[in-house]
Amino acid sequence: MTKRIEKVAVLGAGTMGARIAAHLANAGIPCYLLDIVPRELTADEKRRNLSLDIPAVRNRIVLAGLDAAKKSRPAAFFTPETARLVTTGNLDDNLAWCGQVDWIIEAVAENLEIKRNLFTRVESVRKPGTIVTSNTSGLPIHLIAEGRSEDFQRHWAGTHFFNPPRYMKLVEVIPGPKTRPEVLQSLDEICDLRLGKGVVVAKDTPNFIANRIGTYSMLNVLRAMQALDMTVEEVDACTGPAIGQPKSATFRTADIVGLDVLAHVVRNIYENVPDDESREMYRLPAFIEEMMKRGWLGEKTGSGFYKRIKKDGDKEILTLDLHAMEYRSRRKAKFGSIEAGKAIENTRERVRAFVAPALEGKDGDKANRFLWACLSESCLYAARRVPEIANSIVDVDRAMRWGFAWELGPFEMWDAIGVERMARAIERAGKLLPPLVAQVMASPKKSFYESEKGRAGYFDLASNSMQALTEEPGIIVLKSLKDRMPVVQENSGASLIDLGDGVLCCEFHAKMNSIGGDIVAMLHAGINRLGSEFDAMVIANQEPNFSVGANLMLLLVSAQEGEWDDIHLAVRQFQRVNMAIKYAPRPVVAAPQGMALGGGCEISLHAARIHAATEAYIGLVEVGVGLIPGGGGTKEMLIRSNEHAAAAEDIDLFHALKPVFQNIATAKVSTSAEEARSLGYLRPSDLIAMNRERLVADAKQTALAISRAGYHPPAPPEIRVLGEEFLAAAKLAIHTLVRGEFATEYDGVVARKLAYILSGGGITAPQAVSEQYVLDLEREAFVSLCGERKTQERIAHTLKTGKPLRN
Repeated sequence: MTKRIEKVAVLGAGTMGARIAAHLANAGIPCYLLDIVPRELTADEKRRNLSLDIPAVRNRIVLAGLDAAKKSRPAAFFTPETARLVTTGNLDDNLAWCGQVDWIIEAVAENLEIKRNLFTRVESVRKPGTIVTSNTSGLPIHLIAEGRSEDFQRHWAGTHFFNPPRYMKLVEVIPGPKTRPEVLQSLDEICDLRLGKGVVVAKDTPNFIANRIGTYSMLNVLRAMQALDMTVEEVDACTGPAIGQPKSATFRTADIVGLDVLAHVVRNIYENVPDDESREMYRLPAFIEEMMKRGWLGEKTGSGFYKRIKKDGDKEILTLDLHAMEYRSRRKAKFGSIEAGKAIENTRERVRAFVAPALEGKDGDKANRFLWACLSESCLYAARRVPEIANSIVDVDRAMRWGFAWELGPFEMWDAIGVERMARAIERAGKLLPPLVAQVMASPKKSFYESEKGRAGYFDLASNSMQALTEEPGIIVLKSLKDRMPVVQENSGASLIDLGDGVLCCEFHAKMNSIGGDIVAMLHAGINRLGSEFDAMVIANQEPNFSVGANLMLLLVSAQEGEWDDIHLAVRQFQRVNMAIKYAPRPVVAAPQGMALGGGCEISLHAARIHAATEAYIGLVEVGVGLIPGGGGTKEMLIRSNEHAAAAEDIDLFHALKPVFQNIATAKVSTSAEEARSLGYLRPSDLIAMNRERLVADAKQTALAISRAGYHPPAPPEIRVLGEEFLAAAKLAIHTLVRGEFATEYDGVVARKLAYILSGGGITAPQAVSEQYVLDLEREAFVSLCGERKTQERIAHTLKTGKPLRN
């Protein structure tokens, strides 16, 4: 039987320990956070005549760690209130707390003796059956627990979280020699279902899977860079989104991680892989050694490969010239192949185009040669490491996707380029193919993966054949469903998919899922099928973002051409589909993930229930482009203000409206689904899925539960508005902000339009109004603002730069 984990102790309140504790708290799991007792007083403590005996001093280190987690950006906690679930203490006075928990996570310094000594102490207070794990990033798991009791070792493993733990999906679980299967299952369940992680079981080899492959890839990039005499900017232009890797690319990533951390990982691998044929690659280039001597470690020291400075009052980012070892202004990298690749949307096709010259025996430009050197060597290295570091190629690819945010793992990269063509090019260069690649080349498919009618398979080294890639229970992959069976209905912007059990899914697939007539039409089509064909509908997709809002390009063109009737019609149609969602005969559940902005937020607000991903960034952001929410978002927040005032004993409608006005007027976006609840975008009854991969299946179950409980559409509410009382106060606040230069004059124009709607329009005294009345106010304000030159300037600027304009 698996163990239900209700309380956890985290030992070590450094960067990782404090943030692991924060994410446990995010999941609603109470935890203890412990660290060492200081050996001496600080200068400030001496001035205050404090002693080492008082709790504030004895807990100084752990409190500093927790405080750093509270202040970290991006935020470690979903909301500031979540930190209440973390109880702090120290390893001398409070170690006995470990006897009260179900899971002990060690996250102290990466030193074998420190960890072993700590576990000697932990075992004296640990109750039998308690799971104990280490967050080591590379020390041998079997050595850390050596000498511990039989029960300890049966409940022992490595759990390597990636930084920052809230955002990075990967947890590598590394069994010890005696770890019981049910312990691994318990860890898999809590990491997956409650912490929202992707679990990969790694073998107990130096730095496990992701850091072993990722560090080699980093060092290989540095080698190729030096061979081709490339600049920092040129490398980062090639190794970021161009090949499906994070925007931080190579050198921004190195600055974030820290060169000291990189050096530690490199040394650990070098010292512990005597039989690795590429061992000599695990040496730092001379320029990194020189940077470390100078203290240029990255963000933590203010200088790394990049350096932020202030020049004439403006911020500027300088780049390190690796020849001169001096900082200079940034220079834009210019590669024809990279520029051409920007027109190729599909990452697999884009990568294939970058390495095409090498596959054809040609040179190409410097970027082509560089990327071939980087990608071919990294793919070869990964192929040589299976089965040494992992049980399957799937585990390697998942580790790199989840731990390093690569879009394609190394074996997916082999397939994207073409295994046969890539292998032939490697052999032409006089290099030997790893046994795994030779086996794949001899197989019928000549690929590492296959997919047919929504069923996926992978090449298994042990059996020398394709094996089915089993689908995890509780996970629905929309693409696989569409490959397996025809969609119910589709157009260019959205599809209707049968999720089974009488549940329909409306999936958006427009660019950035921006909302236009095609999505509106498909939402109507889905609602029309409820009752006669389906019992519920889920609005969901599995793109990075649920929806970034309205299609601003179409709106701008219409506004510039004065097509006011078309804009009125488009807004009215969007309002109508949102009202159709709200009053559908069967429940509609919205499942936002990533950005759900503007119209994406408005669609969610009208659903019978929201089941959001934890990382859902929800907000009514229209004022950022000089508009107000026009699809019913303002109306829904006005209704929620009424509900809040009616349910609370200590707040009236005026004070319930104030934060709503502030949030919309400042385009406030939640930093998590839990914060969206505090902002009013989620109701108390709305749900949150910790694991994004489970979101569609979770939302389906929510829709079924509502339907089976006997769903009835809500009765139309009477919306109470305050008239002049609220409008006058809002205008005064706007005037103060503009006079204080906290807002521009045009910000004031837009905010007064918003206040006019929230107050009830031209109504002077408090009274009740209908939803349609507020919708008409929204639409008139929206269209009138579309006609303003400054709004059009803001929209154009946002489309060009992705950033708001303050004019």
